[in-house]
Amino acid sequence: MKKIIFAVLAMVAIGFSACGNKTQQAEAIDTAAVLDSIASEAAQEDINAISALFESGDVAKLQEALATVKEKIASLIKENPELAKEYVIKVQDFLKENADKVKALAGDSEAAVAAVAAVTEVDPEAVAKGLLEQVGDAATEVKDAAVDAANQQVEDAKNAANQKVEETKAAAEKQIEDQKNAAKQKTGEAIDNAANKTKKALGL
Repeated sequence: MKKIIFAVLAMVAIGFSACGNKTQQAEAIDTAAVLDSIASEAAQEDINAISALFESGDVAKLQEALATVKEKIASLIKENPELAKEYVIKVQDFLKENADKVKALAGDSEAAVAAVAAVTEVDPEAVAKGLLEQVGDAATEVKDAAVDAANQQVEDAKNAANQKVEETKAAAEKQIEDQKNAAKQKTGEAIDNAANKTKKALGL
């Protein structure tokens, strides 16, 4: 993010140093190119992060990645709304082009679906006008949802492990009890057999 800010500051400095109509026109063209380049670099970083999740299927990581996108939008709005607009457009284009993969990754997770919608429904023009300062709060909510989902996964894993331990313990106890009962039965049969032999020997 610091690289982006420095680049924007450099761009602004160039704009102030421009003089004359032709020079100003040239600088305007260069400024647009710089904006596009910076937006592409910033967007590609997050696009790569989301793309990597298509294979892993990690829903919690998807929410975190989208929360990062929302935070970056909020940050860029404060630095340069036009740059934020270009960034939003590029991220949204990627999400739309890969809608099926994103949908499959989000699955039935309401939090993940909401996180995707929170990014895809952002109006680039509103971003350019600096009208979405509240986007930071939305990013925090998405990140909190991602953290909650991750914590829930850990809790579910613990519960599953505890259940497995209890099931194993119960199975072991049952096996021991079955062995005891089998031993008692054999002992009883042995006693009965011995008694019968004794009776036969005594002619009873």
